Amino acid sequence: MQPRRSRKLLLPAAALVALTVGLAACGGTSKDDATSSGATSGGAAASANPNATLKTGVKMAFLPKQLNNPYSDIEVSGGKAALGDLKGEYKLVGPNDASASSQVSYINTLIQQQQDVIGIAANDPNAVCPSLKQASAAGIKIVAFDSDAAKDCRDVFINQATTQGIGEGLVKMTSDLVGGQGDIAILSATPNATNQNAWIDVMKTELAKPEYSGLKLVKIAYGNDDDQTSFQQAQGLLQSYPNLKAIVSPTTVGIAATARYVSSSSYKGKVVVTGLGTPNQMREYVKDGTVKQFALWNPADIGYLAAYAGVALASGQITGAEGETFTAGKLGKYTIGKDGEIVLGPPTVFSADNIDKFDF
Repeated sequence: MQPRRSRKLLLPAAALVALTVGLAACGGTSKDDATSSGATSGGAAASANPNATLKTGVKMAFLPKQLNNPYSDIEVSGGKAALGDLKGEYKLVGPNDASASSQVSYINTLIQQQQDVIGIAANDPNAVCPSLKQASAAGIKIVAFDSDAAKDCRDVFINQATTQGIGEGLVKMTSDLVGGQGDIAILSATPNATNQNAWIDVMKTELAKPEYSGLKLVKIAYGNDDDQTSFQQAQGLLQSYPNLKAIVSPTTVGIAATARYVSSSSYKGKVVVTGLGTPNQMREYVKDGTVKQFALWNPADIGYLAAYAGVALASGQITGAEGETFTAGKLGKYTIGKDGEIVLGPPTVFSADNIDKFDF
């Protein structure tokens, strides 16, 4: 993906329906989050110095939803690269499962290790909150990325694109692929995944609009971001709903597992598989005709932006207050939006026409 020198905090839905601009896949806020207020550790109460020199030696630990997840691996690689440029210290920790409370013990350990910044993709927005507040009280800056924590438990949130834009784009792409008619199902990650639930809420609202009256959401299934579980859930959906026209999976694990099942089944060419995935993960399924379109941003850029935001927080350049600006290396200048949200930018829709231009 090409770096963008300036970013808008609101992503127009129209930008998501064009092949070259994008749609979306993996991060956002939930209804629960909307009831929280403010940035964590008193970011708004502190005073930012936009001219402060970025510190070297900043210790930043990344805590993704789970380790050994292809999408998460790419994300944190961007954070590692950025901290190398910034002469910081990179650390990676995390659970092997994406359960709601699996990240809590790691946060507690990072507090004891006196990290300067914790970057977290929250499995559950509220389960991690007490520990994150303890980290903030100890002077640690909190950068949520990809999947938000409750707003009063972190300083900033790195969002891939606007939640509204992602949900709208997924519905528009699915409608186009099935000709506006038919039963559809969603294969999500975990029931508590902040970003997944937020996108699905938007999708439900969109599907209730007159222009999508021909589409019927028959089921939301959960694969727990586990390959085999997602594979089995996709199989179950197709067997339980014989008139199913599409499975939409807004998670990279789910879409790949679904495509793998459909590619070797009688459903190939009959059932649309779409959602959010990485080009390298989905290439073979695009090449063999199983998948016509899917979308994503460059996950490495999320980790890269999170690292720059973390070091900017630790250096006093920003506090997380709306309107503050900072520069994130090759990605350019960013402005912090409402509730500490920093939007990476619009993702890309991939198809046979462009997938070989990308390698991640």
